[in-house]
Amino acid sequence: MEILAILIPVSLFLGGVGLAAFFWAMKTKQFDDPDGDANRILTKEWDDRPKP
Repeated sequence: MEILAILIPVSLFLGGVGLAAFFWAMKTKQFDDPDGDANRILTKEWDDRPKP
């Protein structure tokens, strides 16, 4: 049970670091990609097709 005194604060700290990293990524617009996969999936062109 004494290990919980270490594990609980460590897990809360790591969760806070992950949450801070997520908010930083949102603030710096890391997830904004208007011409990304959502539009590429609708095209007939393939990026991985070998050149003839």
